[in-house]
Amino acid sequence: MSAVVVEARGLGRDYRVGGGLLREGRVVHALAEASFSVEAGRTLAVVGESGCGKSTLARLVTMIEEPTSGRLEIDGIEARPQSWAKLRSRVQIVFQDPYGSLNPRQRVGAILAEPLVVNRRGGAGERAARVAALMDLVGLRPEHRERYPHMFSGGQRQRIAIARALVLEPRLLVLDEPVSALDVSIRSQILNLLIELQERLGLAYLFISHDLSVVRHVADAVMVMYLGRTVEAGPKEELFRRPRHPYSKALLSATPVADPRARPERIRLEGELPSPLAVPPGCPFAPRCWKVRAVCREVRPALEGDAHRVACHFPEEG
Repeated sequence: MSAVVVEARGLGRDYRVGGGLLREGRVVHALAEASFSVEAGRTLAVVGESGCGKSTLARLVTMIEEPTSGRLEIDGIEARPQSWAKLRSRVQIVFQDPYGSLNPRQRVGAILAEPLVVNRRGGAGERAARVAALMDLVGLRPEHRERYPHMFSGGQRQRIAIARALVLEPRLLVLDEPVSALDVSIRSQILNLLIELQERLGLAYLFISHDLSVVRHVADAVMVMYLGRTVEAGPKEELFRRPRHPYSKALLSATPVADPRARPERIRLEGELPSPLAVPPGCPFAPRCWKVRAVCREVRPALEGDAHRVACHFPEEG
């Protein structure tokens, strides 16, 4: 059985907005009660609309911010500010925009060596050897180390970003929409590279995306989020074959199908996404759900189940 790399239990993050000298601010519950685990060599995909809490979750897992509630463990060690310095090298992130995440004034060799310099790992010769090995691993040529980021295509820049994330030999990669800014023709190359790296290095992935066709290609398990809460979670094949939450069903119905003969039923949600400053009582999806009943507007459903969990009073049966 593979070792658990990251485990979250009831993870939450609140933000206070507005307010002033004589006026109290309001609280935004950006993330609430997120519980999951990712094993070495496995991929957990986190999906949902904008504002569902995906990016907040990424900031907590990468220890950019401290959770307001809950517990986060990396390799069995609780991630607290006192242990961040020790754990941060074990978790790295690959951002959506490869050009925006790379320093345009540095050559590729310097970009890749910088984490080693900052963390005081190895001498100049060891760092140069490490950079050369990583460039070869992600499909970059030796002469690329003396070039600047603007001299590369989008796909090549994302390869540089992936190589930089691997420099400190992490155990977990947080992939925040890693292919959404790339041309369609390049996406499959980067996804296949990520899959190959995972198999070779035994990495755990937290894959954040809104593209369910990409998620179906790379994920082992899926967590669906809505307004900061998990509404459904389970093995990929089970969730794609038999989504139980109405929101998950609506998301999947919007995924393009390659077969021109297929006529999938498109579920169009009515109404606007509620403001995170005014989350409705009961089920947060109730204002847009076609199965809503009185209990849905009054009582928040718990996330229940074994391998396939769902937070719904009236889940789909198949």
